[in-house]
Amino acid sequence: MNITPCIETQPTAIIKQFQEKKLAVALAYLSDHSAFYQRMFNEHRIDIKKIRTLEDLTAVPFTDKSDLQTHNKDFICVPQHKIVDYITTSGTLGDPVTFAMTDADLDRLAYNEQISFQCAGAKPGDIFQLMTTIDKRFMAGLAYFLGIRKLGAGIVRVGNGIPELQWDTIRRICPDTIIVVPSFILRIVEYAEKHGIDYRRSSVRKAVCIGENLREQDFSLNLLGQTIREKWDIELYSTYASTEMATTFTECHCGCGGHHHPELIICELIGEDGMPVEEGEEGELVVTTLGVEGMPLLRFKTGDLARFHREPCRCGRTTMRVSPIIGRRNHMVKYKGTTLYPPAVFDVLDQTPYVENYVMEVSDNEYGNDRIVVRIGLREQPSFDVTKELKDRFRARIRVAPEIEIAEVGEIRRINYPDMSRKPVKFIDKRKHTANHAQ
Repeated sequence: MNITPCIETQPTAIIKQFQEKKLAVALAYLSDHSAFYQRMFNEHRIDIKKIRTLEDLTAVPFTDKSDLQTHNKDFICVPQHKIVDYITTSGTLGDPVTFAMTDADLDRLAYNEQISFQCAGAKPGDIFQLMTTIDKRFMAGLAYFLGIRKLGAGIVRVGNGIPELQWDTIRRICPDTIIVVPSFILRIVEYAEKHGIDYRRSSVRKAVCIGENLREQDFSLNLLGQTIREKWDIELYSTYASTEMATTFTECHCGCGGHHHPELIICELIGEDGMPVEEGEEGELVVTTLGVEGMPLLRFKTGDLARFHREPCRCGRTTMRVSPIIGRRNHMVKYKGTTLYPPAVFDVLDQTPYVENYVMEVSDNEYGNDRIVVRIGLREQPSFDVTKELKDRFRARIRVAPEIEIAEVGEIRRINYPDMSRKPVKFIDKRKHTANHAQ
């Protein structure tokens, strides 16, 4: 049975009061158990008893990824014998950041995914095919498994890649839902078309999509979403999550933003001045985790830019919804007078049929301005001028055209999938005024 948590249908004022009670518990826990936050409270003379409302959070400094990397062990709030799972995520300074999770944290993770899948219309008895990794110290695959198990549904752990194995599994097990990076859907469709697989008549009816945007800011499907839907008319559900949050924002059937779970996380949107943005404006998402035992975070800056939508959803939930991610704050590019974020460039390339793979590199030009070079590998050599055609595509979509370089598919693949990387690297930032970062 699909059950929406009661708090997610309450009036806004009730949700706020609920979160403020949860916040008081979280602050007390941090004060008692977190070496990092004990030090912060002392250094900034913060009396946690005076933080009674969500608005009072502005008195607390932000936590960012460099804090997690520099003081990693100081965030752990439990003795070692209570840690049952170690997870890592990439750090801003190069080395991974370790996240320590207790048994209670895994239960919380399972609950998060259970209610998120329910938001996407899942129910007991459904069968999910997992097309992403569950190993390599990765949180997401484990979270999906735990959540689906708690939901009472079945799961087939196929992992990422290998279209032949994906289709063999679909034929044998008949899953109705796939969990997948959206661009991989196009790869398995292409494989099906080449090998005579009638994919439109398969058992798959729904895709829970991770890692890439499917929608524009007005919630219409973007080019990637449109292409998938034209090829394969299945239900598409966008999600947004991160290791640090241990919480997921998932669309309901209305497809108008990822629903907030107020029992799991407090969300703020801040501007460049570090203060909350006006209603409807974009800002950087800042989160405070609730109910986390091993490594709770207070006012953690995700780096992701989004908008909040607060009007009640047609599905009956009254919780805030998070828009599709606009980009990462430190990935913003100013190019020929236009402000860009990498997803806009990726969107064009993902919909170009002759592009097999690509990487976007940003560096400083001789005048200290941003320079964009897009290196692409070709599926086949078209008869027309690839560089000119691709630049025309960029101008039509994002108003400016970056530099284009043609490279070997294998060379780009080695950049996209370096050793020990769990996510494809499609963006490399070589600018001096930002920390070197690959995504």
